[in-house]
Amino acid sequence: MNAEHVSTDWQVQRRCTNCDVARQVAPGLIGERNGRSVMLRQPENEAEVQVMNAAAQACHVGAIQRIGARLDPAADPYPMAMDDKLYFCGHNSPTAGGANAFLLRRPDGLMMIDTPLFSNALAARYEKLGPITDVLLTHRDHAAHAEQYAERLGARLWIHEGDLDSAPSADQVMRGTEPIEIADGVVAYPLYGHTEGSVLFVADDTYCFTGDSFYWCRTTEDIEVFEHVTWLSIRDLAASLQATVPRLKFEWLLAGHGDRKRLPAEEMARRMQDLADRTSRLVPRVVEFAATRW
Repeated sequence: MNAEHVSTDWQVQRRCTNCDVARQVAPGLIGERNGRSVMLRQPENEAEVQVMNAAAQACHVGAIQRIGARLDPAADPYPMAMDDKLYFCGHNSPTAGGANAFLLRRPDGLMMIDTPLFSNALAARYEKLGPITDVLLTHRDHAAHAEQYAERLGARLWIHEGDLDSAPSADQVMRGTEPIEIADGVVAYPLYGHTEGSVLFVADDTYCFTGDSFYWCRTTEDIEVFEHVTWLSIRDLAASLQATVPRLKFEWLLAGHGDRKRLPAEEMARRMQDLADRTSRLVPRVVEFAATRW
C-alpha cells in the first residue's frame, strides 16, 4: 500500500475522560497514561486506519481526531458485528457516561442493550439490521436515551423497579431479586449493588450483558468489579454475586464500561466464582474514578 494513504496525524485530545472505549477498539494503537488515553503509535496500514476511525466514532467526547481533518462518515463501521448475532453500537453517549451499547439478534428481531447516542439517523442505521423489538437497560446510569429509542423504534422498554425513576415511561418493569425470563432464551438476573436496580441480561447461555456490575480487566487479565465506583454498596454487590453466580452460564462478558471477553463457559464459571469470593472480602471505599484498573 502507498505510504501517502496511511494517516500519520492522529492524536488524542486532552478532553479524554478515560472511559476506556478507544483502548478497547484500538488496542496497540491507543493506550493509557496518567488517567487518559494517549497514542502509542500511528497507524501503519489501511486496516489500522479503519481501527482508528472506529475508535474515533465510538468516543463520546470526540477526543480521537486527525489533525486538520474531519471524520469521514463513510468510514463509520457501526453497528460493528462481533459475531453472527452480536453487534457493538459504537457512538457512545456523553449523557450515558460513555457506556458501551449492543444489539443482539433474536428470532423475531433485535434487542438493544443499553443505549448509544440518540439520533434518528443512528436509529435508522441500526434498524437496517432488522426490527428492534426491545430496549433493555442494565441500570440507571445508561438510561439517558432509552425513552427516545423506545419511542422511535416502537420497542418495549425494560428496567428494574429499583432504577425506574431513570426511565419512568418504561412499559416492562422487572421486580424483585429472582431471575426473570423476558423472552425465549433471554433471562434477566437482578444484581443489587452497583445501583439498586442493576440487572444482568443473559441470552442463550452465551451472552452476558453486565452493565457496570463487573467487566474484563486488561490489567489483571481477569473479571473485576468496579471497587471504587459502586454507587449503592459493595457489600450488597458481593451478596448479590454470591447468590447469582451459581445460576449463571455464559461465554461472552459484555460490559458497559471496561473491556469485553469471550471464554469457554466452564472457564467463565470458574472466574465468576473467584470474583464472587474476592468481592466478599472487599470493604466500602470512597468513589474515585481514577482508581479504576482498566
